[in-house]
Amino acid sequence: MAGQNNASNNNSNQLLVPQATAGLNQLKYEAAQELGIAIPQDGYQGNMTTKDNGSIGGNITRRLVQIAEQQLAGK
Repeated sequence: MAGQNNASNNNSNQLLVPQATAGLNQLKYEAAQELGIAIPQDGYQGNMTTKDNGSIGGNITRRLVQIAEQQLAGK
């Protein structure tokens, strides 16, 4: 299948650095809190609206770009 590195793996959202899981989860919860969006306590986001999940993802992306830019600038 095009775009898949491993035909037996259907999840394209694998982390390139698995050790970053905790940090990314922290970013997710911080972004949701800033946006006033409640993530269910069980962590399952399948029942959340696409708009809410997209807002959280967009916020995380903005933060990750900001972090990368700061590191590239030597800050």
